[in-house]
Amino acid sequence: MSKSWSRGSTRAWRTLRARVLYRDGYSCRLRIAGVCVGVATHVHHTLGREVTGDDPAHLVAACAPCNLATGDPSKTPDPPPRPRTRW
Repeated sequence: MSKSWSRGSTRAWRTLRARVLYRDGYSCRLRIAGVCVGVATHVHHTLGREVTGDDPAHLVAACAPCNLATGDPSKTPDPPPRPRTRW
């Protein structure tokens, strides 16, 4: 658990999270085979929060299992993103 989460989420983060989920159509963008459930409920920092902060360009919607399986991107690389094929 990150230190910021233990202090509680902020209104700004909840708003940004909702925008990213909406932008990505509530569909998981990580799509790890054998793990993904498809419906995104989390937002994943692709380069790590320490590197990019909460820049929406580096945030993607993710399902809970994929987000937890991927872990901290500064310690393990993310899987390559999959382009959106349907709108």
